Amino acid sequence: MSTTKSSAAGVAWDLRDLYSGVDDSRISADLEAALARAQAFEKGYRGKIATLTQNDAELLSNAVKELEDLFELMDKPAIYAALVHSACTDDPRHGALLSRTREERTAINKHLIFFDLEWIQLADEPARALFNHPKLAKYRHYLEQKRVWKPHYLSEPEEKILDEKAITGKAAFGRLFEETTASMKFAFGPEKTPLSLQEILAKLYDPDRGARKAAAEGISQGLEANSRLLAFIFNNIVLDHQSDTQLRRFPTPMASRNLSNEINDAVVEALMNAAQRHYGLVQRYYRLKGKLLDLDRLYDYDRYAPIPADLPSCDWPLARRIVQESYEAFSPKAGAIVREFFDQNWIDAELRPGKRGGAFSSSVVPSVHPYILLNFTDRIRDVMTLAHELGHGVHQYLSRGQGYLQCDTPLTTAEMASVFGEMLTFQRLLQIYTEPKQRLAMLCSKIEDAFATVFRQVAMTRFELDLHRARKEQGELSSEAINKLWRGTNEAMFADVVELTPGYDWWWLYIGHFIRSPFYCYAYAFGELLVLALVQKYKQDGPAFVPKYLDLLAAGGSEAPHILLGKLGVDVTDPAFWDMGLTLLGDMVAEAEALAQ
Repeated sequence: MSTTKSSAAGVAWDLRDLYSGVDDSRISADLEAALARAQAFEKGYRGKIATLTQNDAELLSNAVKELEDLFELMDKPAIYAALVHSACTDDPRHGALLSRTREERTAINKHLIFFDLEWIQLADEPARALFNHPKLAKYRHYLEQKRVWKPHYLSEPEEKILDEKAITGKAAFGRLFEETTASMKFAFGPEKTPLSLQEILAKLYDPDRGARKAAAEGISQGLEANSRLLAFIFNNIVLDHQSDTQLRRFPTPMASRNLSNEINDAVVEALMNAAQRHYGLVQRYYRLKGKLLDLDRLYDYDRYAPIPADLPSCDWPLARRIVQESYEAFSPKAGAIVREFFDQNWIDAELRPGKRGGAFSSSVVPSVHPYILLNFTDRIRDVMTLAHELGHGVHQYLSRGQGYLQCDTPLTTAEMASVFGEMLTFQRLLQIYTEPKQRLAMLCSKIEDAFATVFRQVAMTRFELDLHRARKEQGELSSEAINKLWRGTNEAMFADVVELTPGYDWWWLYIGHFIRSPFYCYAYAFGELLVLALVQKYKQDGPAFVPKYLDLLAAGGSEAPHILLGKLGVDVTDPAFWDMGLTLLGDMVAEAEALAQ
């Protein structure tokens, strides 16, 4: 049982809008129906897509609509299985369902792979005429983006092999990582109290420095004890990614992520370079924090110490009220969507053994609605996490009208609504906690969250690049070798202002993004700096900004991010754009310095 009390006990999602349980006969029925329809789709369209003419718009439109329905039908069981497994990884039935649905989905997809391969083989002139045809207007961007991947597709037999082997490759190692980290226990304090990863990470926000230090030691020791297995998983995930990079002829390990994010390499490099140029801002803030805590030396376990120590806790009912009010004040429409998440039990927030760590919002399928998972520990920081995931949820809820093929956005703009939701909630918290010391504490907490979202994520992306480079050049890496890479990228950010303890070297081992979605991390920095610009637009435009912003969310992935954002007057392709957001972070630090006086 969990040793940490949480007011969110009993707050668990109701997944019956998907299926009634892991034994629901509709799961098999949907998979069987999807297989039959996929076989019919292949029989009806194979050989016809590569030879389309500009007069075949209706044929292509019918094919894409059927393909969209098929993807939703065959993905729904696997998405449900992933949700129940995340909520309880130690139930063998959940793991079995996850494997089964993934395997059957792969078997179904074998009959659909031909479509993409034929579509990219079509000559440019008829292809352009088709995706610009009124009958295909809804799917224009989807069809355009498919052709961008043309240089990186393999032959159909090769694609089928890669799709099938992924189940026993990266997907299997990903599941092993999830189940391992979810089941790990970390010894906390003199009594060696066993805590889950989420429970002991929460102790890093404790006002008692002894508790923070004990938590850091417990995390370090627990990760080191499991380092052999976890490092083996990391090595294999990196090698698998390296193999994909070579087979698909990508110039760099991060190129495939940039392409899927619809952003060019130069923009990403400009973002990361801008953040690194401002590492001095991180050091400036932590010098201030050291003074506020009256500490001669800050260690890694002091980074999230609350200021002041008496910042109130926040139970689930209050967190719900604060977040609801934040969204409702911005937009009654957004507020109504947020209320639905709570009222309809679409959120899983309680702490329990075997539950996956961290937080996420799953868009599920357009015919249903999103679901949110988090681990609520009654801290103000958890209120921001709730606001963050509900931002994703509102985005996903609104974009369902785009259909399954275009409802999801690239990772870069996927983080936009979540970070914007955090900013709305932060402003609400400042209205609630008006006493100067509390305002300073809230501001410091927000600065630390922003730094974790911008600078830490850029440092983690640099670590990933170093890791992939070293794995390619040196072969399988020892835990100690990876530790050095991790320490190097973190020391570059903190310099001599925050001293990293030897145990901190192991902390790369629990970060799931490196396993689940290589090179995801820079998208957080993109989203944070983008939102700082959007907040400025909101201040300038007032209520007129709101419908434009909601329209942007409702557009989903139906256009390239730079085009959608351009409608709001934001140019993310301008390298100077990132310096604007970083300057605003500097203003926040200056405000904290003024309040500290």
